[in-house]
Amino acid sequence: MVKVIASSIRKGNVIELEDKLYSVISAESFFPGKGTPTTQIDCRRLSDGVKTTVRYRTTEQVEKAFVEDKDYTYLYGDDDGFTFMDQENFEQVIVPKDTMGDQAVYLQENMVIRLGLYNGVPVTIVLPQRVTLEIVETEPVTKGQTASSSYKPAILSNGVRTLIPPHVTAGVRVIINTEDGSYVERAKD
Repeated sequence: MVKVIASSIRKGNVIELEDKLYSVISAESFFPGKGTPTTQIDCRRLSDGVKTTVRYRTTEQVEKAFVEDKDYTYLYGDDDGFTFMDQENFEQVIVPKDTMGDQAVYLQENMVIRLGLYNGVPVTIVLPQRVTLEIVETEPVTKGQTASSSYKPAILSNGVRTLIPPHVTAGVRVIINTEDGSYVERAKD
């Protein structure tokens, strides 16, 4: 563990609160015109997934865990969790389903992800920012509808629902942002 100031904490860091480890979901610093600058940290307890929010003065000390970040290749998912392979020594690591969370829907075979390991246990997962998926179902194009009009709902090949421009049809491959599931652009295949 190392002490750092609260304003230096970022998403994906692992911090210690009350002798338990928490993965940082988001960290935001507030600098009001009057009063004390604060940093709000939303985090998830690694042992059981419980979410909590803590507030610190921006210069207050926080215990940050040393997490080793390494690239891994996704192999497959099963009842035990998700299996990844170290790209250097080919050792395999299983990430439990609750640690993977909502991000699991974006996993694709041979995808390279970044795992954060604390004492050899996976605690954080960083997916590529964008993935390419196919649209399997959407509403037909309405005559006279322009590209600047509102987006329409679609279902992607991984089962996720998103909103796409009206001119995009089923069967088209699109690039999706893995953070929020939003449409970025058509894939250039």
